[in-house]
Amino acid sequence: MNDVLEHVNRWECVTCGHEWPRAEVAEDAEEGGRVVKDAYGNVLADGDCVTLIKDLRLKGSSQMIKGGTKSKPIKLVDGDHEISCKIDGMAIGLKACFVKKA
Repeated sequence: MNDVLEHVNRWECVTCGHEWPRAEVAEDAEEGGRVVKDAYGNVLADGDCVTLIKDLRLKGSSQMIKGGTKSKPIKLVDGDHEISCKIDGMAIGLKACFVKKA
C-alpha cells in the first residue's frame, strides 16, 4: 500500500498529512545521496540512536509516545518518514524533525 499521494507540484503523506514539494526529491537525487538531519541540524546515519523531542500520538490508536523516549538503532529509509526504528518494542516510522541524535 502506498502512503504517499502524488499532486501536480507536491507529495502528501496520507498517514500524517505532511506535504513537501516534488522539487526537493529531484534535488536530493542530483546530490548523489540524501542527507537526513535531526531537529537541531545533526546529520543522522544508520545505526544512530535518537530521542524524541516532543510527545507524539500514534496514528490509529490512543497511545502516545512521550518526549525524551530513546529509540533502538535507527535505519534511514526513503519516503516521507525518513526514520524506521523500534521504540518500546514497536516498529515505528518517524520524521527527522521530531528527533534529536542521542
